[in-house]
Amino acid sequence: MFKPILGIIGGGQLGSMLAIAASKLEIKTVIFCDDIDAPAQNFSNEFIYGQYNDQNKIKEFVDKVDIITYEFENIPYETLHKINKIKPVLPKPSVNRIIQHRLAEKDFINNLNIRTTRYVSIEKKSEMNSVEDLLPGLLKTVTLGYDGKGQHPIKSLESLDSINIDYSKGYILEKLVKLKKEISIIITRFSDQKYEIYEPIENIHEDQILKNSKIPAEINDKILEQSKLWATQISEELKYIGTLCIEFFIDRNDNLYVNEIAPRVHNSGHLTINAYNVSQFENHVRAVCKLEQIPLKKISNAKMTNIIGDQIINFRNKEYGENEFFFDYLKKEIKQKRKMGHLTTLLN
Repeated sequence: MFKPILGIIGGGQLGSMLAIAASKLEIKTVIFCDDIDAPAQNFSNEFIYGQYNDQNKIKEFVDKVDIITYEFENIPYETLHKINKIKPVLPKPSVNRIIQHRLAEKDFINNLNIRTTRYVSIEKKSEMNSVEDLLPGLLKTVTLGYDGKGQHPIKSLESLDSINIDYSKGYILEKLVKLKKEISIIITRFSDQKYEIYEPIENIHEDQILKNSKIPAEINDKILEQSKLWATQISEELKYIGTLCIEFFIDRNDNLYVNEIAPRVHNSGHLTINAYNVSQFENHVRAVCKLEQIPLKKISNAKMTNIIGDQIINFRNKEYGENEFFFDYLKKEIKQKRKMGHLTTLLN
């Protein structure tokens, strides 16, 4: 049976886990990354270092692979579009184009009659004077930014004077939800109406970085079914191929809101490696490489804890029980607020 060579753009922890999952399926991988120390090179068959607009490196990469995927969504659309003309890129670049722009993303979701928090485009400071009804809110750059980067909580118009904001970047102001909890849905779509969907995952953030994820989520049946339905509708409308994450807010009245779409495997889905028969990473590889779709079975309830910054030092020196699974991302430099690894604990 022909097995394609999979090209992965991006060499962080998600690229590493995709490469590990591909190896399990006897799929060779080539990583292309602009970080010479990218940890995914420890797990792939080949590693190409270069900038994402370096045409020579792009050609070298594309010539070595049959299918291309990526581990993060902020790769320039033009790069993915050019590559897609030569070799298939999955998920397709047009998906990334929508998700890279927060206004386009929110408009896309609302056009499906799926609830988001209220929002408005902000291009200059004077526009803030007419949106007081959206405060307290969160001002975000329309592109880039993750783990809290490029985001400014705004309590009132008076508080704007104490915050240094470069309005030339373009922003979206989102009204804050009176938050009860956050959940995510990981779904892998193989083709029309063919998908595998993991149960909702409950998430806890600290300093706008994911700290813990667990299954089962403590939610009612209505939210459970609605979150799955909305995730399915979004993946179908995008004609998505691969693993996708939808992040949700639940307010104090048990209303569900879509917060963001991540067009890739996701940090909150790490527990699927140990808690399910097929992980989000393996399912992504199966979908983009057109391999067999295997029905999901949950093995165990689970909790995942992200290991941030120098916390990794203590975890590297611990002994673990049979129900504990430690993942060291092998990042060379320890940085504050940097995800260095995770620990999954199976719970019964």
